[in-house]
Amino acid sequence: MAVQSWTDILKFSKKTALIHDGKRKIHYLFTDGKEMSEEYDLKTDELIVRKWRHKSTLGAQSQWQVEVGEPLAGPDTSLDSEVIKENCSNPLLMRKDTKTSFQWRIRNLPYPKEVFSVSVEPSDRCIIVKTSNKKYYKKFNVTDLDRNELPLDNSALSFSHANNTLIYKKPKEILTLEQELLKELKKLKGTDEGDVDCKTQ
Repeated sequence: MAVQSWTDILKFSKKTALIHDGKRKIHYLFTDGKEMSEEYDLKTDELIVRKWRHKSTLGAQSQWQVEVGEPLAGPDTSLDSEVIKENCSNPLLMRKDTKTSFQWRIRNLPYPKEVFSVSVEPSDRCIIVKTSNKKYYKKFNVTDLDRNELPLDNSALSFSHANNTLIYKKPKEILTLEQELLKELKKLKGTDEGDVDCKTQ
């Protein structure tokens, strides 16, 4: 039933499509005022970017929060600026999915595979990545499973050291949902007038 409710939320949202630069870009406006933007590769139909934003209680738009894809570049700041920013050599966790799995990559973490420990915490509905040298600890949710109220399965999780890649196989419910959604998105008439921001009320 939960999977159906997320399907209904997607179905009843206002959608705008744009074909540009080899990508199908979809903008969703939900009834609660939240916005979601997705980009799919036109050749492979793989999801490249998913980001979210919402209005504050005073009606101001928040910054886009990236769920899938490269993190957004922060505002340009000069060297003498007083803005505090995160060190670019800090470890960075980013999600990059394939058609069959959710994938996370950790950049700037140059330790051998035996230092890493990866586990599923079903009670907290999260995945934990940590190192035995106590240099890294990250706890994060699989948002797609949370939205669809599906359980986390330890057997679906694997870890590859080649690209510091964490792989979680998508359950069949998610695969079915994504296939149905893609069929619907392909029916949308997309313009190809460049990158335009969808106007929302």
